[in-house]
Amino acid sequence: MFAPMLDDAPDLNKERLALVLEAAGLDLWENDLVTGQVTQKATKTFQELGFTEDEMVTGLQEIYDLFHPGDLDIVRKAVADHVAGITPQYRAEFRLRSKAGEWVWFANYGRIMDRSSDTPGKRLIGVTFNINDRKQKEDEIAQANRQLMEQNRLLQALNTALELLAANDALTGLSNRRALMEQGANECQRMERFDHPLSVLVVDIDHFKPVNDAWGHLAGDRVICAVAQACAARKRSGVDIVARFGGEEFVIVLPETDGAGALAMAESLRQEVAAMSVPVDEQGACVAVTVSIGVATLQQGSGLNFEELVNRADKALYRAKQAGRNTVVCADSVPRAGGASPGADSVADLAPVPSTIPSPVVAPVHILASPRGNTEGAW
Repeated sequence: MFAPMLDDAPDLNKERLALVLEAAGLDLWENDLVTGQVTQKATKTFQELGFTEDEMVTGLQEIYDLFHPGDLDIVRKAVADHVAGITPQYRAEFRLRSKAGEWVWFANYGRIMDRSSDTPGKRLIGVTFNINDRKQKEDEIAQANRQLMEQNRLLQALNTALELLAANDALTGLSNRRALMEQGANECQRMERFDHPLSVLVVDIDHFKPVNDAWGHLAGDRVICAVAQACAARKRSGVDIVARFGGEEFVIVLPETDGAGALAMAESLRQEVAAMSVPVDEQGACVAVTVSIGVATLQQGSGLNFEELVNRADKALYRAKQAGRNTVVCADSVPRAGGASPGADSVADLAPVPSTIPSPVVAPVHILASPRGNTEGAW
C-alpha cells in the first residue's frame, strides 16, 4: 500500500521545492560551465524581462549579452572566484536588459555542486531573484542623502556668510564693534597668560561732520573707507585686529606690541592719512583728511579688562583732539605688578599739524566704492 507513495515521492519533492521557490520569489537555474550551456533556464526571470518561451536563451554567452556593460566584469569575476575556490558561494548583483530595453536589477546566489568530480563546474546551481525595488529605494535614499549633503553644504556656507555679516562692518569690511570686544577680551587673557604687552589705538577722523555737510553722505562714506583701508593695510595677518568702532572711529588692537611700538605705528598712520586726498564726487574733487589717535598699552598684572583699555585710549584720543587734532597722544603708562607708575607719555614732540575744515582739491585719486551710509560724528 506504500509503493505508490514511494513512486510519487520525487514528484512531491519537486512540487514542494517549486512552491518554496515561488513563495520566496526565487528562480532556480543550472549552468554547465564546462560546455557553456544552460541546463536549466531561469524561466521566471526571462518572463519578468518580457521574453517568451521561444525567446529564452540557452547559452551562457547569450545570457552575458543581456548584462549591463558596467556589471558584466563583476559577474564574471564572482563566477571565477567561486570556481577557483576563493569564495564559498557565487554571489552577484547586476542589471539585465528587458525585451523593452529597460535595465532591471537582479541578484544571483549559487554554488558548484560537483567540485570533487573530475570535471568540476559542470553543475553550477543557483537562484536568481529580482531586487529592482530594493535598488530603486537605495537609489532614492542615495539621492536624498546627496540632496541632504548639498543642503548641509549650502547651510554651512550661509552660516559662514551670516557669521561674517555678524562680525564685520558692512561699509568697510573691517571687524565690527561686537567682534572687536570679543576678540579683544581674548587678547587680554592671552596677555595675562603669556606676559606680553597689548596696545590699542583709537583712531578718529578729524572734522568729519563738515565733509558730510558739504559733500553729502556718499563722500563721507568714501572718506571712512579710505581711512579704513589705511588702517587695515598695517594689520599683521592673524595677529592684529582692525575694527570700525562706530561712525568715523576705528580701533586697532596690537598684541605683543609695547607702548613705543604702538606710538611709532600710530604716528606712521597719522602721516599716511594726512598725505591722502580722497575723491568726493565723480568730477574728481578731493578732500584732505587727517586723524587723531589715542594710544594705550596694557601690561601683565594691571588688572584692567579690554573695555577699560579701550577707554584709556579713547581718553588719550580726546586729549589729541584738544591738542589741535592731527595728533597722536598716549595714555598714562600702566604700572607693572609691584612697580611704580611713571609719568604720562604724550607725543607732543611729534610736532602735530592741526587740521582745518577740508577744502576740495583736484587730484586724479581712485574713488572708493561705498555700499552703505555712514554715521556722523561730532568731532
